[in-house]
Amino acid sequence: MPAMATGRRRLFTISLLAALLPALPVGAQSRRTIQASVGPAGVIDVHLYLPEGAGPFPLIVMSHGSSQDPRVRALAGPDMMRPQASAYAAEGFVVAVPIRRGYGQSATVWAEDYEACATADYARAGGATAEDIAAAVKAVAAEPKVDAGRMALMGFSAGGWGSLAAARQIPGLRAVVNFAGGRGSKGGPNVICGGDEALIGAVPGFAAPGVPQLWIYAQNDRFFGESLARRMHQAFTAAGGKAQLLMTPAVGEDGHGYFFVSTSWRGTVDGFLRSHGVTP
Repeated sequence: MPAMATGRRRLFTISLLAALLPALPVGAQSRRTIQASVGPAGVIDVHLYLPEGAGPFPLIVMSHGSSQDPRVRALAGPDMMRPQASAYAAEGFVVAVPIRRGYGQSATVWAEDYEACATADYARAGGATAEDIAAAVKAVAAEPKVDAGRMALMGFSAGGWGSLAAARQIPGLRAVVNFAGGRGSKGGPNVICGGDEALIGAVPGFAAPGVPQLWIYAQNDRFFGESLARRMHQAFTAAGGKAQLLMTPAVGEDGHGYFFVSTSWRGTVDGFLRSHGVTP
C-alpha cells in the first residue's frame, strides 16, 4: 500500500480512536446508552452524557467520522468522541453520540456507502447518515433531562456531512457545527472519488435556509482542502443555506483531525452556540 494511503488510513483510525485518550477533569455527570430505531429494521446505540441535576438541558448530537475500511469502522464503540462529549456535559449540555449503522459491533449493514467512484452518490450517503442522526434525535428528545428546543448538531468528517443533510429533517434545530465535513477522499491529498464536482454537486440539496451553521476546515486538511471547502460553502450559500466558513491555520501535517487534536476551537464554537440559543 502506498505510504500516503497508509498515512491517511492511520489518520482516520486515530480520529476514530481519539475517544480512548484520557478525558480532561469534568463536572458531575453520568453516561448511559439507549437505542434508536432507524427505518423498518435498523437499531443503533446512542451514548448519552448527562449532567447532574434535573434539567432540562440543551442537547448536542455529536456525530463521528467514517472509513471505507470495515476494520476501522468496527472500532467505533461506547467511548467514541468521549473527551469532547464529556467536556460539554460538564458544562451543562446533554450530549448524544449515535453509533451509526454498520459501525462498532453492529450487525447492521453499513448504510453510508457512496458506491464506486464512477457512480459516487454523496447525496444518498449523506442522507443515510442523516437518517441515523434524526433517529437519535427522536429517541433522545423523549428523555426528561433534554430540552429539544435548545438543540445543535456537531459532526466531524462524514458526521459533519451527515449533519448538513440532517438539518432539513429535524424540526426546531437551532444550529449545526460542521468540522471538516465531506465524503469520498481517496488515495492522496485532495483527491475525491469521482472528482470534486461530484461532492460539490450534492451540497445544494442539503441547504436548510432556516438553520444557522458554522463550518470549520483547516487550511492543510488533506481530505477536503481549502479550495474545495470554499467551493462547497459557496454552493451551499448560493442554494439558500446560512453558513459561516472558518478556515483555521495549518494543524500538524494534516488538519483533517483538528476537532480531536486541539481545543482552540471551543471559544468560537461555544460563542456560536450561545448566539443561537444553545446554552445551559
